[in-house]
Amino acid sequence: MLRITVLSLLVALPALAGELKGVTVPDGITVEGKALKLNGLGLRKKAFFKVYVGALYLENAGADADKIIAADEVRQMEMHMLRDLEKHKITEAVKDGFEKNSKDKMSALNERLTKFSSVIPDVKEGQVLTITYVPGKGTTVKGAGVAEVNVEGKDFADALFQVWLGKNPVDDDLKKGLLGGK
Repeated sequence: MLRITVLSLLVALPALAGELKGVTVPDGITVEGKALKLNGLGLRKKAFFKVYVGALYLENAGADADKIIAADEVRQMEMHMLRDLEKHKITEAVKDGFEKNSKDKMSALNERLTKFSSVIPDVKEGQVLTITYVPGKGTTVKGAGVAEVNVEGKDFADALFQVWLGKNPVDDDLKKGLLGGK
């Protein structure tokens, strides 16, 4: 009888969620029929400003950034805005991350980076930008005011995710959080 009660309670519990700086996200999502797990949450800071909470979802959770980038699996980055941010600040940070982590590949990436950057909107506090890579399809960006675009190529997705997870990430503490560190 006790087993049935405990099992009933476990089945009735809602999905656990991750939380950071007042942003709560589910522990799992489904993209293109694939179950993704929350790998980690991190805070992006610029100077003393809290900019956004990043949530990284992966098919196979892990703490090794190189393995995450190398895997040809569905992955998603959510950027939960903690403040208003102008388009040019987002696109400059992304371009800077590309140049710091993928400088030797920029000639092959520039045209697609321009395409990706063209749809990034100004964002407001509370809005979410979602960047998703699906093998064989490419990378999409979604959010309020975004004209959805698909950018082809795993090489582009790898360069983009290196902005957060590369050897020279946009924010070391953000990277640590995305990789499951505290």
